[in-house]
Amino acid sequence: MDVAPYRLSGVVVAALLNHRPQWQALGDAVHLPPYKAPARAPVLAVRPRNTLTGPGARVAVGAEGVMVGASLAIVIGRAACRVDVAEALAHVAGYTIAVDLSVPHDSHYRPAVRLRARDGSCVIGPAVVPAARIAAPDALTVKVDIGGNTVQATDTADRVRGVAQLIADVSEFMTLQAGDLLLLGEPHGAPVAHAGDDVAVSIEGLGRLSFGLVNDLGSPA
Repeated sequence: MDVAPYRLSGVVVAALLNHRPQWQALGDAVHLPPYKAPARAPVLAVRPRNTLTGPGARVAVGAEGVMVGASLAIVIGRAACRVDVAEALAHVAGYTIAVDLSVPHDSHYRPAVRLRARDGSCVIGPAVVPAARIAAPDALTVKVDIGGNTVQATDTADRVRGVAQLIADVSEFMTLQAGDLLLLGEPHGAPVAHAGDDVAVSIEGLGRLSFGLVNDLGSPA
């Protein structure tokens, strides 16, 4: 996962609710507690180091399974602090695939940490592709396979904030350092997978990221 002249830092920030159909699915609920109004700033989650794993991982899950959130991962190449949209892509070194796994839940703004920060729940890989090779990061096809069958086919388009806008808006209040990953966010309707499933996520131009799910013996059956 190393790309000269820097090393991935292990800092991963994921955008939530960044796909327009997710907001549409919430409907009038965005005006009720705990939301009260649509978010004006990016909704973010920081993925702690215990969540990070790579290709071929065996991730332990409970009986409820996990939502498979396929996401474009933006690799920051140089520090981004209050950058303009027009300059944002100049701070990108490359892209890779991230799969944000979470226990199925209804709370989008404040899901419990135990639902989103389980060991191995952020799978990254298989390699970083230089930004110069990805001409249109906001128009890449994304496919999720579970057990050898395609269960979701979507793309990186129709985002509330595309790659450049997301970098600009996040860097307004949070400096992104070289080696950090910023996840564009999963599409609406993330499929659910269970123990025993083999999962593979592919993004156009970035390859295929495969891993498996195993039973968490510490969870109730």
